[in-house]
Amino acid sequence: MVIKKITSALCVSVILGLIISCTPQTKGVPVKQYLKTASEATPATRQVRQETREQVAAMSAVTENAVFTEKRGYPEYKIGAGDIITIKFMEGAEVREYVTTVRPDGRISYSFVDDLLVEGLTANEVDEALTEALKRYIRNPRIEITVKEFKSKIALLMGQVNRFDWRERRSGPGRYFLSGKTTLLDLIVMAGGAIMGQEESNADLKRVELVRKGTKYTINLFDVMFRADALQNVIIDDGDIITIPELPTFGERVYVLGQVGSQGIYRLKDAHDLLAAISIAGGTTKVAVDSDVKIIRGYSGENSTPMILSANYDEIVKKGDIAQNISLEDGDVVYVPRTPIGDMNEFIANTVPLLEYMLYPGEYRDAYFDYNNLRF
Repeated sequence: MVIKKITSALCVSVILGLIISCTPQTKGVPVKQYLKTASEATPATRQVRQETREQVAAMSAVTENAVFTEKRGYPEYKIGAGDIITIKFMEGAEVREYVTTVRPDGRISYSFVDDLLVEGLTANEVDEALTEALKRYIRNPRIEITVKEFKSKIALLMGQVNRFDWRERRSGPGRYFLSGKTTLLDLIVMAGGAIMGQEESNADLKRVELVRKGTKYTINLFDVMFRADALQNVIIDDGDIITIPELPTFGERVYVLGQVGSQGIYRLKDAHDLLAAISIAGGTTKVAVDSDVKIIRGYSGENSTPMILSANYDEIVKKGDIAQNISLEDGDVVYVPRTPIGDMNEFIANTVPLLEYMLYPGEYRDAYFDYNNLRF
């Protein structure tokens, strides 16, 4: 904890000294230009993205898969091998109950009826088929079919899922039997929900992975939960593998530095765009150059050159130019200067070592600290 505090304090103070040393010459990539370029992806890329969105949307709108089918206006479970079903035979006021397991060949036997195929049928369809077969031996048979235990359809849920001490039901990562039409959100809630709000371990809701028949899809569960995006709330199928990944260490974050009320490191979900980031940092100071705010993006380690974006914060707040209110990404550094930033080559050269210092503090900890003490 001491190292974390020292690292955070040092990275905020040291980076300012080098950033301010740049001389005015150039401006960087204007936010509007960057957003326009990003939106003008190649036709092939746009087509792939559109096809992926359509595939995910189609999986959220199915009326039938290996688990269920919609009959009579509502979804019904498809019986399969391993399911345990209950057959109630009613004769007058007397009710006799018989429990049987669907055999591996998908068939059951009951009373005078042998080897009745029930694989893929709903409980109502099994009721109709068995009633029809019994009519050969019994006048007006009255039966009722229900599924007692669902054992044939399975989904695997992995990753950041809560574990609770529930005696009557399981929770956490593992195999889950499907009992009917089940959405992705239904399954996760049933399993205990995604891990949220813990410092050391958190679910990355924006990059939930779904593997179906060898194909991997990325689902933004955050949009499903908080933005009512029903098109990404896919219907789970038999054999699906869902993985909720863990957020990077300390969670997703952005850095707000320079001429703001309170420099620091903020959670991305609180500082999701430029306006929110500067606001949560206490706004700009009186000596800030609001027209030349920099967003440093895309540094991912050694031999990586970050992108420097420029935004006119003054036009956002005074002229309502929301087009410049760029959405921030994990690891973005927002810097509000006191003097205009100039030479981008020099700016990047001075910034890269400090980005490594902020984003990968472990290397500096190992180099300069020994058992929580500063190494001299």
